[in-house]
Amino acid sequence: MKKIYSLFALISLLTLSGCTVKYNFTGASPIEGKTFQVNFFQNNADLIEPGIDREFTLALQDLIMNQTNLNLVSSNGDLLYEGEIIDYRISPMTATAVTTNGDAGASQNRLTIRVNVRFSNRKKETDDFEKTFEFYYDYPAQSQLVGSVLNEAIKTIFERITQDIFNESLAKW
Repeated sequence: MKKIYSLFALISLLTLSGCTVKYNFTGASPIEGKTFQVNFFQNNADLIEPGIDREFTLALQDLIMNQTNLNLVSSNGDLLYEGEIIDYRISPMTATAVTTNGDAGASQNRLTIRVNVRFSNRKKETDDFEKTFEFYYDYPAQSQLVGSVLNEAIKTIFERITQDIFNESLAKW
């Protein structure tokens, strides 16, 4: 009887030792490659906000460095991110009632930023894509889109867009 239990334990151990589960906290699937490269995202939008091209490029680099063990390189990366900011738009979202001077106005405005991204994986070309990502930030119409309001808007938008790019390219969500 003792031999049967020993044999059963040995078979169970061998069977279970072949099973592995890979998990990481960012949700990224196993990445084929060791390096990544983020080329400068040129601002080609009709309405230009100075400096957002650099801010976006750095935000994407930081997100990938913080959520993977990939090394950032300036050329010949296994993973390549490139593209351009193609739209920076402010539009009224919610109309107000007629004011004392007889004009209707907006009570809320929306800043929308759209980025075109080309992703290339030198180790697995089936993962390559070109896709547009966009997000928005709503703010009161009485506020000017400058200073802290602008900084918060851009930070919020870039956090969402870079996370969406990460999910599409590495997490496969």
